[in-house]
Amino acid sequence: MPAEGGKSDMDRIGLFSEMEYITIGDKYVSPFNRPFNEAASKNRQMLPGGSKEMSHLQQGYFDPHFVRIFEGEGYINLNQVRRRHMMEEAKKNLGKPFLPSSGGKKPCGFGSYYGTIGGPVPFFSVQLKPQEKYQAPGKNLYTNPGKKGTGYGYANLTIGKQPSHSADFYDEPKLTNKKDNEAHRHLLKGSPFKLSSYPKEYFDNNPYFFDKPLPPIKKAEKPGSLATPFKPSSPGKKAGGMKAGTFDPYPSHSADPYVTKLPRRISGKIDKIFHPPGGPKSRPMTSIMTLNVKRALNMKNYKTASVQSY
Repeated sequence: MPAEGGKSDMDRIGLFSEMEYITIGDKYVSPFNRPFNEAASKNRQMLPGGSKEMSHLQQGYFDPHFVRIFEGEGYINLNQVRRRHMMEEAKKNLGKPFLPSSGGKKPCGFGSYYGTIGGPVPFFSVQLKPQEKYQAPGKNLYTNPGKKGTGYGYANLTIGKQPSHSADFYDEPKLTNKKDNEAHRHLLKGSPFKLSSYPKEYFDNNPYFFDKPLPPIKKAEKPGSLATPFKPSSPGKKAGGMKAGTFDPYPSHSADPYVTKLPRRISGKIDKIFHPPGGPKSRPMTSIMTLNVKRALNMKNYKTASVQSY
């Protein structure tokens, strides 16, 4: 049942009713004066004789004396076992074992075929192959020895014949040009063509010629420069916890409230916010690891229990 003015057990821990506490109303017992094991100090106790430790002595083992594995067995000679096995395998042969006609031959020096299976190889023979009779090639081409001289001012020193002298007239280009002009004049039939009117620069009037005068050139107006630079009336003021260094004057006091209160609306059933019902509440529970430890470790096996790692 819920206390007066408190929450119900379902809202607090998620149970219909909270279990009662069995230690309510008991007297307080100090942990220093509380006995650890009262039964150990009453009546006679079992004396196990202490725990045994592993050592090279027999007292560290469960058996009273050392038990050997091959105690009472006969001695076996391994050589005798191998020979028996060889004799059993030899009985399986149908005839006598194969014996070669003679022992293996060993080679004697380099280049000797003694002891080989195939004998000498003709491809590696040192004997020379038969060759055809040597025929000397023919004689070389016979030429006259080179003529001595530099070639400048000496005749008959080149491969070809000496070129013959050809006469060249002194005014041959001038005479050739005169003959060409006379042949050209002979082909003309009349005098050159002449115009009856006075010649001009163009056949027609110049289309790009303009007789009217051009307007005057407009000059860009330059902004007038200030005669003197701007100079403030007084130096800048520094802000020292007041409004002395600002451009605008100090604002006047306003009696407006700091936070405006909004008009309170009367809420109805439609305006209420939906709150879902509370889910299952958490309650104190013992972990699975702790339960396993309590079940596996008890007063009967706490000395011999093995430690398990999780």
